[in-house]
Amino acid sequence: MLSTPSQCEFSMGKTLLVYDMNLREMENYEKIYKDIECNIAGEHEKIAECKKQILQAKRIRKNHQEYDALAKVIQHHPDRHETLKELEALGKELEHLSHIKESVEDKLELRRKQFHVLLSTIHELQQTLENDEKLSEVEEAQETSMDADPKP
Repeated sequence: MLSTPSQCEFSMGKTLLVYDMNLREMENYEKIYKDIECNIAGEHEKIAECKKQILQAKRIRKNHQEYDALAKVIQHHPDRHETLKELEALGKELEHLSHIKESVEDKLELRRKQFHVLLSTIHELQQTLENDEKLSEVEEAQETSMDADPKP
């Protein structure tokens, strides 16, 4: 009979120990759960920060690509100093060509006037020749009429 209460006490002590062990395990699991939740939250923050860094890196990369494209386009054009030199040379050439054009236009105008004078002279000469022809025809007609009509 004595062994039954002692078995009961032993069993009860064992159950209490198992119960205490289960409580400690529950606390341990809760602690691990909270640590995991904190780690997950931290990782979410890290992921969000990484996403921001990725977006910034993409923007920087895009800007670099645009910069490189613009730099290539700019490299195809001469620099300002050369462009100004060319512009100045073209201005001088334009001024020179303008003087040549004025000179040619003045010559052309002179030639037109000379041609007009020449045409006027030719017309006058033609008129004179026609008048001389008419006069000589009249004189011939008078001579023939005088030859045909002898004077008594």
